[in-house]
Amino acid sequence: MRLTHYGHACVVIEDPSGSAGRILIDPGNLAVDLDGVGDIDAVLITHEHPDHIEPAKLGGLRRANPALELYGGPGTPEALPPEERERLAVLSTDGTDQATVAGWEVTATTSIHATIYPALPDIANNAYRVAGRVWHPGDAFVLPGQRVEVLLLPIGAPWLKLAEAVDYLRAVAPDLAIPIHQGGLAPAHRELHCGLLARFAPAGTELLAPQIGVPVDV
Repeated sequence: MRLTHYGHACVVIEDPSGSAGRILIDPGNLAVDLDGVGDIDAVLITHEHPDHIEPAKLGGLRRANPALELYGGPGTPEALPPEERERLAVLSTDGTDQATVAGWEVTATTSIHATIYPALPDIANNAYRVAGRVWHPGDAFVLPGQRVEVLLLPIGAPWLKLAEAVDYLRAVAPDLAIPIHQGGLAPAHRELHCGLLARFAPAGTELLAPQIGVPVDV
């Protein structure tokens, strides 16, 4: 399996052998320009906040990939233009749901977005498990319920304290943690957060922060 981080919460998952398609998660407004991302077979959206889904980025992906499959959670239609709402497959409205997405087995777990401030309304958030190996929690520290090899770990957000990210990393205890959701952090803070996460990671967990746009095999 190959992963490429395209900034913030946006990650591409692919099989280098070509036996399954390429999945892109969360093409939001803090992701880098996706014009050079290549062929994409499916998009997974964790929730409707603009840093996770930007219609302009999705439109660019659609023009380059007319047969693109689109999956999201209960609130995702609110963020989409009408033509994309009709194409959207909603995964899970309560609990978990499973689907075969571009040849990959994907499990969606719907929970509530982590609290930014109590006065703000709650929205749904989908966490995704891909091929039983990779866990993208979206904007909630929801536990995967079983062991995962690769955790895509949020490290910076209005809803997040770094201590919570450390506790979550220790609770999940993956083989590999890849920091994501850092688009709002200055470079110095990214380095600080990653250093503390590496320091307090559980035994057996490696923290890897790949360069944006550079694939890593896991």
